Amino acid sequence: MAKFSKQVSSKAGMPPGTLKHIGRKRLDEPVVSVFDYSEEKINEAVSSGYDDPPRVEGSKRWIDVRGLQDVDLIERISKKYGLHPLLIEDILTTGQRPKIDDQDENVFIVLDAFWFAGEGRIDHEQVSIVIGKDFVLSFQEGGRDAFSMVKDRLRAGKGMIRKAGADYLAYCLIDGIVDNYFVVLEDVEAEIEHIEDSAMSHPDSSISRNINTLRNEILRLRKGIWPLREVITRLLRDMPSLVSEETHRYLRDLTDHILQAMDIIETFREIISDVRDAYLSSLSNRMNEVMKVLTMFATIFIPLTFIVGVYGMNFVYMPELKWHWGYPVLWALMLATIGVMLIYFRKKKWM
Repeated sequence: MAKFSKQVSSKAGMPPGTLKHIGRKRLDEPVVSVFDYSEEKINEAVSSGYDDPPRVEGSKRWIDVRGLQDVDLIERISKKYGLHPLLIEDILTTGQRPKIDDQDENVFIVLDAFWFAGEGRIDHEQVSIVIGKDFVLSFQEGGRDAFSMVKDRLRAGKGMIRKAGADYLAYCLIDGIVDNYFVVLEDVEAEIEHIEDSAMSHPDSSISRNINTLRNEILRLRKGIWPLREVITRLLRDMPSLVSEETHRYLRDLTDHILQAMDIIETFREIISDVRDAYLSSLSNRMNEVMKVLTMFATIFIPLTFIVGVYGMNFVYMPELKWHWGYPVLWALMLATIGVMLIYFRKKKWM
């Protein structure tokens, strides 16, 4: 986080719209996939650059860019489709809050894709989508291809993805990301169950770290998913020229999925708080048991220490010191004291 903040601060004082990549370099070189498709056929070209191949009349175009480190490439593609420099700057500056912005006849959307990285950690990448009348642009950081399944459907021509317009393709891209949220939430649920079992069976300091890590990751999920509801709502309400009535139905269903994911996240937040309380309670009970045992030992040895202390004094006239049975009687007295105290503890159910 500190490294990312330092990268962002490096743009301080620069004019608005200055293009500079802010984020991690996830690929050695960018991968540009260009799909020209219609109901009957599809043409696909994959390269590390973009030379604006000619389009077939009546086809839709989808350009997917993985890897944002090549600023010139991003600028060339974006300006080809009329994006404002401020929008291009948003594409290159990762780590933003999900949002939507309309520009003339295009719609610009920023959202987060999440993957479970294991050990309670969730990896995320920024995804930017531009929706036009007959084209879609998507920009990924490149760690993973968030749209691999959509590309497979497009190649196979399954469903209505080739028949519908660019707005439906954009819906499919967003829907693919939202569907993966539930995969991540399943992994988070399994991690919560594992931590809960560990917290009850053998609580230690690592449990506290795992709880804090998972709680922070759940909060990151919430911050990435909650604003998406407003994005879809604005897309439904304010973009009638770009979104068909048929796609409206799918977007409304997508809104329900986002709300469902948010309900699950809120439930997980409550559960992880309960697990933390249970862990602290278990740790406290364990400490109480230890203190209980130590207190009993200390209580038993207090009278024995008193007896030994009395006969450890350096007085000359102590009759028991020269008594033949003094030593065994003293041991018998101390053992009897221990026995009486153990019986008393048992009777009080302290042990």
